[in-house]
Parts: sequence; C-alpha cells; structure tokens
Amino acid sequence: MLLAVSCGAAPASAQARASLGIGVGTVRYPGGTSFSSASLSPALQHVTPTFVTGVSGSFASLPDAVWSSQGRGDLWLASPPIADRWRLGGEAALAGTGRSDGGWTAAAHGLGELLWSQARWGFGAGAGPSAGWIADQPSVTALRTRARAWWHSNAGRWRTDWSASVEPTRFLGAWFTDVTVGATVERGRVVASFWTATRVSRVYGSKGAASAFLQFFLVSHAALEVSGGSYLPDPYQGLPRAGFVTLGVRLHGRSRTTALPRAGPGGSPLVTESRGDSLVVRFRFDNVRSLAIAGDWNQWQPLPLRALGGDLWEVVLALPRGIHHFNILVNGTEWVVPNGVATVSDGLGGMVGVLPVP
Repeated sequence: MLLAVSCGAAPASAQARASLGIGVGTVRYPGGTSFSSASLSPALQHVTPTFVTGVSGSFASLPDAVWSSQGRGDLWLASPPIADRWRLGGEAALAGTGRSDGGWTAAAHGLGELLWSQARWGFGAGAGPSAGWIADQPSVTALRTRARAWWHSNAGRWRTDWSASVEPTRFLGAWFTDVTVGATVERGRVVASFWTATRVSRVYGSKGAASAFLQFFLVSHAALEVSGGSYLPDPYQGLPRAGFVTLGVRLHGRSRTTALPRAGPGGSPLVTESRGDSLVVRFRFDNVRSLAIAGDWNQWQPLPLRALGGDLWEVVLALPRGIHHFNILVNGTEWVVPNGVATVSDGLGGMVGVLPVP
C-alpha cells in the first residue's frame, strides 16, 4: 500500500485484497531496553485506477500482561490527466496507538500534489498539514512539504520498483528534513524491500534508520515474512527511535498468481489483425470457462471475449494507433497477463500487457 502511494501509480483494475499476519518480534530502544512480543495484524486494501485505500492494524503483547494496539488508514486519489501527463493527486493518513493500561496517541497527515508520470517513471511535488495528539498533552501541528520520484525496471525475471523523497517539515517553529530511498525487488515467490531514511535538523538533531523486509510465498495464499532494522522517531505521537526484528506468517485472501494459465501450444498468446477500422485480437488459453479484456482505452472495464473453439478466444476492438495497455480477466476472478506478451509495471506490484496498434 505505501509503495503504491509513494509511486503515485494507478493499478490496472479494481481489486480488493485482505490478509492476516501472525508473528513474533523483538524491539530494542536506545540505551539497551528491549522486549519481545507476539502480534496479530490484519490488513485490507481496495484499489481502482484512480483510488487506493487501505486499513491495517496490529495487536501485540507487552511485558507485565499489557496489550497494545496500533491502527492506520491510508487514502490516495488521482485526477484524470489535466494536461499531457500531468495530474493532481492527494493523500491522507490517520494513525493511532492504544494500551490496555491506559494512554493513547494519534496522528493525521494530508497532502496535495502535482504529478507527472509515464509507464516507467514519474515525479511529484506538494504540501499539506500534519497534526499529532498524545493523551494529557497539548496537540502539535506541522507543515509538511515533499518532492519525490519513482521508477520501475524489468530485467528478465526480476522486477524492481524504486522511490526517493525529500520532505522538509516545519515542526514547532523549526525545520527538519527527511530523505528516504527505497526499493522493492520481486522474482517468483520472493518479494524483498529495502529502505533507508535520514533526518537532518540543526534543532532536533540528525539521525538515520534502515530496514529490510523479505516475503516468501509458501503457497499462493500464504507467505513467510521476515523483517528487521530500525525506524526514525515519530514526533507527532512521541514514539521513540527503535530497532526491531520480526518473524511471521501472513495469510492472503486473494491468490498471488498473476501469470496463469499459460498460452495453449501451437500458437502465439497474442495475435492481432486489422478488419476495416477495427482490430481483431486473439488469445490462446487452455482450460478456461470465460475470458474478458480490460484496458486503458475503456477505463479498465471488462469486455467479454468470444470462444472460437478449442483454446482460441477473440475480441474485436476499435482502437487508435499507438501503444495500449491491458489485462485479461480469467473465469471472472483472476487478472492475468498471458505468457509471452510484453509487460510493464502497474505501479502496485502487478503487471499489465502491452498492445501495440500500428
């Protein structure tokens, strides 16, 4: 979810994703204080081409039979293009913590920005307010500004998403600047993320943090997760800087499979030919009940394909010349890109197919 927001990219189609994590971890604060914890962490996300929203939380055990809860909600919106590749974007986040022995914190962030993007890279700049609350203490407010860039690369079976941001923030009469660089690498069953962040301030002091996250899918609906590193302090909720190590299993409500079924033997998975002012597109798929195509030419609304017999399916499209992007909906449940079709990243961990119209 955070990677999608940081990249400012729209997904190929509307999707809902739910998961539940169960794990254990250790947190270590400066000075040597540490504790171990068991946690339960649900998450829910819904994405459309111009809208991303997600909620996540965790319930963790603390020493002395105390339980803590954390929650976060994120929202990202983007307008249709307003000029060439320029768009307006906006995002909001609400986070909070609570403890069974009393005490709570909360933070809210909003930001509007101007975005420019193409298939593989883009950038954005914007500003917005932030606020924080701690039980029995006065609230705080800040002005946060941000400039950021993102880009995607595909090398063979490897796919990498990069992002970098600079965030100068005016907090309680003084400035601090967070510089963050991150990358997510995916191949087969493995997803790995790496992040480094530096906070620079003459008043609040300078400090750094880095973390790594590894996810290995044991099956399509379950993944082993390992993470470790450190994070910067949160001045809005008074949360200190700390290091951490976690190990857990996450159960996904939606299969991760993105490239099945394979194209049938004896033919290309994508065949096009002109028919008057229209384009005939044919695919070969084995053992499917139904196929539909959705693309950037029709706001990603599925259009059924016609079965021609055997493994061959066809659709007739009226498309202008140029490069178009598409996905195939298999059996009404799974979005895929046929094997052998050129792809580009959708910016949210998936791929879309490339359909050239000469």
